[in-house]
Amino acid sequence: MEKKSKYDVAVVGATGAVGRTMLSILEERKFPVGRLVPLASSRSTGTQVEFNGQKITVEELKADSFEGLDIALFSAGGSISREFGPIAAQAGCVVIDNSSAFRMEKDIPLVVPEINPHAIGDNPGIIANPNCSTIQMVVALKPIHDRYRIKRVVVSTYQSVSGTGQSAIEELRVQSSQVLDKQPAAKEVYPHQIAFNCLPHIDTFLDSGYTKEEMKMVNETRKILEDDSIQVSPTTVRVPVFYAHSEAVNVETEKAIDVEELKKILSSAPGVRLVDAPGKTEYPLATDAAGRDEVMVGRIRADLDNPRAVNLWVVADNLRKGAALNAIQIAEFLIRG
Repeated sequence: MEKKSKYDVAVVGATGAVGRTMLSILEERKFPVGRLVPLASSRSTGTQVEFNGQKITVEELKADSFEGLDIALFSAGGSISREFGPIAAQAGCVVIDNSSAFRMEKDIPLVVPEINPHAIGDNPGIIANPNCSTIQMVVALKPIHDRYRIKRVVVSTYQSVSGTGQSAIEELRVQSSQVLDKQPAAKEVYPHQIAFNCLPHIDTFLDSGYTKEEMKMVNETRKILEDDSIQVSPTTVRVPVFYAHSEAVNVETEKAIDVEELKKILSSAPGVRLVDAPGKTEYPLATDAAGRDEVMVGRIRADLDNPRAVNLWVVADNLRKGAALNAIQIAEFLIRG
């Protein structure tokens, strides 16, 4: 990307949960934004967002919205990305897309900056942001893979409702009040009550019995770690938590694992914060991860039966590192050149 002192940036889906987080992180990290163009559907046109102390009016997303812009951060769903991503790239924007639309396209890089920034290449048009649950897992897995060589991963996720969007956050809030008041829980976003419940169902079911969310974790992990031999067995679950996803991960490797050595490796790994003092009841919590940028890792312990396996508890803010922050870290890598 051409070196500039300032970059003109579009945020597509600027009024959504991830879009608003993108705006706040651009501001927090002092990204050199020249002109900011918040874009959304026609129903959000005319509303305002705040950025660097200014109120900026949201514009309707159109085919000509990207002329003269440098970077377009997309977080408006796969159908919008498929329609407007190529248009933005054709207009000269580098597109960083948070949907699943392009992740598994052979010629489109799928990037976690701590792991594979080299995948971006010299002249990217579209760069894909991985799935939120994949991002936090691979940040923890990469140093393990480098040292011990991963063979198999068994992962169960405990994913917050903010991963579904603003409407799901509101549904959990409303249902919680209804249930506590002994009223029926009104269901609109999820097929079952989410308040005080767990739903082993994220995204649509496939003929295999797995969901699309689960297969994203399989396929994206292999692409990011650049190793198709890694076996991944996932179960993804929606839980009544507002922000931050948690994951129980069992990792089997080719080499025997020294747990104390692994803790030292993870404590210095980029993007990781080690929280592992169970005797002091210190371990990663969703309430602690919410609003933080690091992937928190703890409960590190040897598998009871397999000397080449270890168990981890991995927690991260899904709106930040799982989405908005990762996209902006990609943009920061681009402008550093």
